[in-house]
Amino acid sequence: MNEHKNTILAIVLSIIVVIGWEYFFARPELQKQPQQQAQEQTQQAKSSGAQPGTPAAPAGNASAAAPNVPSGQAPTQTRAAVLAGLPHVDIDTPRLRGSIDLKGGRIDNLLLKHYRETTDPNSPPIVLLSPSGAPDAFYAEFGWVPASGSNEPVPGPDTVWRQEGSGALGVDRPVTLTYDNGHGLLFRRTISVDKHYMFKIQDGVQNKGASPVTLFPYALVSRHGTPPVLGYYILHEGLIGVMGDAGLQEETYKKIAEKKSESWDATNAWLGFTDKYWAAVLVPDTNARVKARFSASETGGQPTYQADYLAEAQTIAPGASGSTQTRLFAGAKKVSVVGINFPLGPGGYNQSLHLNHFDLLIDWGWFYFITKPMFLALDFFNNLVGNFGIAILIVTVLVKALFFPLANKSYASMAKMKAVQPQMAMIKERYPDDRTKQQQAMMELYRKEQINPVAGCLPIAIQIPVFFSLYKVLFITIEMRHAPFYGWIHDLSAADPTNIFTLGGLIPFDPAVVPVLGSFLHLGFWPAIMGVTMWVQMKLNPAPPDPAQQMIFNWMPVIFTFMLAHFPAGLVIYWAWNNTLSVIQQSAIMHRNGAKIQLWDNLKGTFVKPKPKAPLDSMRR
Repeated sequence: MNEHKNTILAIVLSIIVVIGWEYFFARPELQKQPQQQAQEQTQQAKSSGAQPGTPAAPAGNASAAAPNVPSGQAPTQTRAAVLAGLPHVDIDTPRLRGSIDLKGGRIDNLLLKHYRETTDPNSPPIVLLSPSGAPDAFYAEFGWVPASGSNEPVPGPDTVWRQEGSGALGVDRPVTLTYDNGHGLLFRRTISVDKHYMFKIQDGVQNKGASPVTLFPYALVSRHGTPPVLGYYILHEGLIGVMGDAGLQEETYKKIAEKKSESWDATNAWLGFTDKYWAAVLVPDTNARVKARFSASETGGQPTYQADYLAEAQTIAPGASGSTQTRLFAGAKKVSVVGINFPLGPGGYNQSLHLNHFDLLIDWGWFYFITKPMFLALDFFNNLVGNFGIAILIVTVLVKALFFPLANKSYASMAKMKAVQPQMAMIKERYPDDRTKQQQAMMELYRKEQINPVAGCLPIAIQIPVFFSLYKVLFITIEMRHAPFYGWIHDLSAADPTNIFTLGGLIPFDPAVVPVLGSFLHLGFWPAIMGVTMWVQMKLNPAPPDPAQQMIFNWMPVIFTFMLAHFPAGLVIYWAWNNTLSVIQQSAIMHRNGAKIQLWDNLKGTFVKPKPKAPLDSMRR
């Protein structure tokens, strides 16, 4: 019996450790973010920012010279002020709004039309890219690097390009920029964009001079200042790329700041920056051999991070032309757009452009074989019924059906245990002071009745992979962001905003101000509902014979209720619905096996202590 107790404790403690990590480590880290972000913004306001230009040289070799870093500095201005002072070409697509900076030919102003800062439809749109000199500068730059020792002038961050024709960049409306260096080289840049978030940049150079010229194509994405990150173990935020045969490479801002630089020689690569929901990554031609690099430096008193690559040299003879092509993904990491490498999943860019595991831009994690099908199932039913919350309820029913044979055996064993409760009580009374004989007699009873004493743990244990995969999907996929349910739930990926201690806001009181206990007094209605369903499910099971086990099972609903209070509402709704289905299923199986359903007696016993029975020996006298 002791090993059974240890099994139960191991399962329970495993669940508590998983959720405890989230509650006591990840959540405090999340709570630090607003303060850290405010400190970073204050620091950026005090520091000076670099002039628009290349903050660090793109990856090169002995035969290539890097673009010069601007020596001057300009005080950091507001984003609007910086944009107002730049010559630009507008970007206007169904999903994007922004501009191309004619000074440097950069894509450095990008807003996402379909995504807002909050669930309020009137809140500001998400700002992805910002120009150099503004707070949180984040931009993409493209160009050519001359060979080492060459004085051939090439376009740089201060070069002012000229637009051929007029009009904004849009779907099926490319723009062309030109620059004549005055020394026989004519540079031409054509930028186009599709209906989603992929830009295509075609750079060409025509040699009108009398001598051959050797140039190296490059591209970079640069980010000024350390952006606030959530700091969750299950989510990567920072620099990311698939470097050909070297595979997936991920570096946090902290790690790359320590390493300073890391490079790879690769073919069929992509690299850039990823946030939780957004990304800006370079996608060179799949056949191009590039020297890719992650780097960190300091520009204008603030950290600067960069992902860049340098392609192979092109020697352009007099009267000839050279060209190169690259792509820039800048937008939301929507699964149908990025692609998912899984049967029946949408191919997206990963398939249509034949990219190298571009689906890894979304952090599916080590257990992708669970999280990917979970997302595909939810997305399928959402497209069918039009609500991710309903999709969660449907998928929960399907999961219950999938595990029905295992759960059926578990509940049947629990029903048998319920039926032998009187015999177990007699054993305890027969050997009140001899625990060894108690356990031996109970083990004999279990063998005789073919009862598995740990069967009650299986319904909880089999929920763990489903719980984790649903949590991961709710947490990482942008499809779940601001996805509404019914009633007061307007975002399934966020915690229940209500609080039972204020009656949902009817009482003008902030429980968070309560000393010591304030952080524990945020408990929404859905977590409370989940706690009740879990408590009812526990009371439907036969009481464990060991007092220590009884204490654990009695407190588990309370612990889980407060821990899950800060989890995504979609996850809490799943757990409450799953508990409800389990109660129905277990009750039906117990009735079929002839076990008395003593739910109300068990609930009553929680509040009314039963009178102690006389020992068996005294009854016999």
